[in-house]
Amino acid sequence: MALKKIYNIICFVFLNYIHSTREAFCSAMFLLNKILPILHLILRPCIKWFLHTFTRLCELQRICYGARAGANRSKQVERSLTMSRNVRIQELIKELNEQVDHCNDYEFNEFSSRAVPIVMREKSIKPHCHPDFPALFGQCVTQIWGYKRLMIAVERLRSEQYDAENPDHEAKLLNLWDELMPDTPLEARITKQWQEIGFQGDDPKTDFRGMGMLGLENLLYFVKEYKDAARHVLSHSMHPRFGYTFAIVGINITSMAFRMLKEGSAKTQFFNVCKTAPNINHFHMFYCYLFFQFDSFWMESEPRNIMDFSTIYQNFEGWVLHALKNDDTVFNSNSLIEII
Repeated sequence: MALKKIYNIICFVFLNYIHSTREAFCSAMFLLNKILPILHLILRPCIKWFLHTFTRLCELQRICYGARAGANRSKQVERSLTMSRNVRIQELIKELNEQVDHCNDYEFNEFSSRAVPIVMREKSIKPHCHPDFPALFGQCVTQIWGYKRLMIAVERLRSEQYDAENPDHEAKLLNLWDELMPDTPLEARITKQWQEIGFQGDDPKTDFRGMGMLGLENLLYFVKEYKDAARHVLSHSMHPRFGYTFAIVGINITSMAFRMLKEGSAKTQFFNVCKTAPNINHFHMFYCYLFFQFDSFWMESEPRNIMDFSTIYQNFEGWVLHALKNDDTVFNSNSLIEII
């Protein structure tokens, strides 16, 4: 009994020590995460001065010449521009941000040709000494503000509510059925048949409330551009044990893709895929990849029932976000579709 008491005391002390050490470590890491950004802001001008003195290159030049093309370069350029204290560069950023909301294609294509000379003048970059800089920096400008323009286009689609009185909306909805169920005619506009492809009720329009026309456009793009893949996913959704609601899950994937776009984590994907400005089709392809990959993730998870959806959905989103933290990540929907 005495040995048992001594053993219990030792275990109690050891566990308390581990617990207190872990708390101290967590507290230290929390403080470090708070302090490091502040230290970086304080030391950044000194670091820039030091590097500029010894390399004879400004920060934007060092990024454009040294960083890999795509997300690695454009993210750093965007960060450098955002943190710049140069008044004219700040004004330039403000001007482009205001104009990207309503500019046409021609005006947008002029963004890089407007930004390059201003930055070169303000940073004293001589064209004859650095002939490669304009093209490298201009590409980053196109990607950065192309992403902003894409966010605006996607938001407009999301905020456009499905209208049963709109012939275009109705035609797209009926086209969705025809693409997924070519051998089964739709008996009526409002019918329980819609539940066969994963809508909740007899009228699909109610399911588009959260994501608006963006949800329908995503689904329609998937079933038209990647027909075999879409039907493959639909067949999985009808699995007797692991089945799920195809259309509803598809709309949830739209919500995920939209959230990643808005929060900026999707920049990795779009900056790596698009050498110029991303457009709405690139967003649709990103969606197709996510939907296709989620289906595989779902089947491999072997859910007990649809009640496991929330957990699996969150785990999948976490996996995608983790992958997007790597600047080299590229989600290629074409390679996935070719497997089928």
